[in-house]
Amino acid sequence: MWQEYRTMLEVSPEELDEWLAHGWRRFGPSYYRPVCAHCAECVSLRIPVRTFHPTKSQRRAARKCAHLRLEVGAPKVDSQRLALYESWHAMRENSRGWEPAEIDEKGYRAFFAFRHSCAREFAYYDGERLVAIGLVDETPRALSSVYFYFDPDAAKLSLGTASVLFEIDYARKNGRDFLYLGYRVAGCASLKYKEHFGPHELLIGRPELHEAPVWIPQVSETTQRVETQSAR
Repeated sequence: MWQEYRTMLEVSPEELDEWLAHGWRRFGPSYYRPVCAHCAECVSLRIPVRTFHPTKSQRRAARKCAHLRLEVGAPKVDSQRLALYESWHAMRENSRGWEPAEIDEKGYRAFFAFRHSCAREFAYYDGERLVAIGLVDETPRALSSVYFYFDPDAAKLSLGTASVLFEIDYARKNGRDFLYLGYRVAGCASLKYKEHFGPHELLIGRPELHEAPVWIPQVSETTQRVETQSAR
């Protein structure tokens, strides 16, 4: 996949809002979007939080995590977070064949805790134990999920699904309109989960910043089945 990258500092919340609406993502100081000339499989996906309707399995995931304590604040760097990230990445190496990737405090700070006025950390605690970290951007109109990792020993809690629901709930309560989930990639099984959150919207094409972005509403297959069953 070919991507266009820009490294920028001092990007305001309002400016990041526009970049997100035009299909860009932020990771540390880098801003990027796919630009493959003859391929359109990577499509930006966002959820209008006021019309979102969870599926039965998503509600079940929320119930599993209802006892967790959520703390939202600026991203932090400490030994607890480094150990949690390393455990999670090791799990991915074993289950998905990822390449080993060691990270130290400096590297973590550069990418996961890069200072930005929109950067938020969603820290999930089971009692006093940190079980997951969600890195999120918060702009005047939206949240954008940047990265998520969790304790492999807590995998049965369906933390990945529940974290999206926590973010949707936070966005709704704080007057935000959308949750950006990054790119839906056709044929990529590990990213297919994004389509199960609906209704959602897909961005048409790759608009430039001076062009008005066009987002088309979509209803997931799961949501369609729920609505059909409810109508019977």
